[in-house]
Amino acid sequence: MKKWMKRLTAAVLGAVLVMGSLGSLAAYGATPKADDDMRAVWISTVYSADYPSTQNNAEAQKAEFIQKLDQAQALGLNTVVVQIRPKGDAFYESDLNPWSAVLTGTQGKDPGYDPMEFMIEETHKRGMEFHAWMNPYRITTSGVDLSALSADNMARQHPDWILTYNNAMYYNPAKEEVKQYITDTVAEVVENYDVDAIHFDDYFYPSNYPLPEGEGREGSAANERREHVNDLIEMVSKRIKSIDSSVEFGISPMGIWKNSSSDPAGSATKGSEGYYTVYGDAKEWVEEGWVDYIVPQIYWETGNSAADYETLVKWWNDLVEGTDVDLYIGQGIYKDSVASEIVKEMQINEKYKNVDGSFFFSLRDLLNDRQGCATALKSYYAEKDADTPAVSVPDKQEPSQTNTGKKTAYAGRANLQIDGKTVEMEVYTIDDYSYFKLRDIAKALTATDKKFDTVWVEADQAIHLQTGIPYTINGTETAVKQGSDTTATPSTAKLYVDGDPQSATAYTIHDYTYYKLRDIAKLVDFGVTWDESTATIGIDTTTGYKA
Repeated sequence: MKKWMKRLTAAVLGAVLVMGSLGSLAAYGATPKADDDMRAVWISTVYSADYPSTQNNAEAQKAEFIQKLDQAQALGLNTVVVQIRPKGDAFYESDLNPWSAVLTGTQGKDPGYDPMEFMIEETHKRGMEFHAWMNPYRITTSGVDLSALSADNMARQHPDWILTYNNAMYYNPAKEEVKQYITDTVAEVVENYDVDAIHFDDYFYPSNYPLPEGEGREGSAANERREHVNDLIEMVSKRIKSIDSSVEFGISPMGIWKNSSSDPAGSATKGSEGYYTVYGDAKEWVEEGWVDYIVPQIYWETGNSAADYETLVKWWNDLVEGTDVDLYIGQGIYKDSVASEIVKEMQINEKYKNVDGSFFFSLRDLLNDRQGCATALKSYYAEKDADTPAVSVPDKQEPSQTNTGKKTAYAGRANLQIDGKTVEMEVYTIDDYSYFKLRDIAKALTATDKKFDTVWVEADQAIHLQTGIPYTINGTETAVKQGSDTTATPSTAKLYVDGDPQSATAYTIHDYTYYKLRDIAKLVDFGVTWDESTATIGIDTTTGYKA
């Protein structure tokens, strides 16, 4: 039984004991079934890439994480892999690592709460798994000034533990003290927090860190480096199991161990090799059973001339054959070439019996629905959960618009109430119908049962509306101040709802797309009323649409 399945069972039992029913789980959306595969997303905190978007604001950080967690679950995911130690620092209370500057802008500054404790609690409420993602060796991404680090940073206290390369600092993997320090760091988390797994990424020695003069990549110096990394992996694995055998240890190595041109046991590829580039011998980790799961970063598309996707999936599938190591595939949806064919890649995964799921990199690309990947995955997982054949990539049927010709758009000719509460929002009247900016409606409904998100895919000139997902604010929402009467031009933007092409009446006003409210109400399924005596439009999220 996978760890997240046990977590789901615990969540259900807890709900029964506290509520006497399973109703409390429904508030968080559909929880994956116990026979589902791994469906994980990496949430990167270095550079605040995925999270958090604010500093020195505990409540805002909490609200943002909850929103992103709900969005991930609404897509059908069951696991979050959160980077809680991006640069030798911590998103948790630690005696070994300083508070991360990502939280407050200042390394070592207490954020006023325990972010990881909060994140774990919210994740487990939803029956999802929380994997604590750590970069073991990185100290800085840029800069070699030790005085820029907090006084309690181990690197500052032990400068002899450091190696520098390309204007950045790293803990030296060859140092026994470093191995012990990183192992103790992992132990501290496993002992003090209810994590489901410890997760290492693909960074070990700095990429292409030069060998001593005269040494080759299979020479004694290179082999010693690999052994130092292996020592750490074995130490961490044994330490985790000595504390809590149910906590898993997983690593996400580079997608290519070795090319077959370097070693007959390697893959038929021509890309960068983890064995030589970062001195990571992932094949050894699997064969020795030091990891519970492996997530190779197969970040290429099918047919790639240097690294074909299916070629690598098959290689890793064969590697774990006969072992107790679970295989998940790292999907590089940050690339358009991968995001656009993500369902095709998932269907390839299904062909190989040892592939037990996927990790997606990264959250921002999912929430931005890059190349429609989130829409496609949501449909794919929904079909899978319904025990029907997996969906294919949506066909090229074009959405259509029902409006023709320019129109006069009259500003502010109606009042608006949502669930009985007055809401100020920009509205235009065209041919006696009310038109709103789609993002304004999405923002107003994000805390209701009729919530939806909307993203613009430039390549397709299309708006993708995803139901059941809280709205992601992007700053283009309309200010309360109403514009003046103007000319509305028929919109050429396509509209997809949960991946399906739709027909709707829309106009472009001041470079933004405005939709007829009743069309959106029909697509999202909320009620719309009109009070002639007060010229008030009503949106009712407690009912469905009625013509």
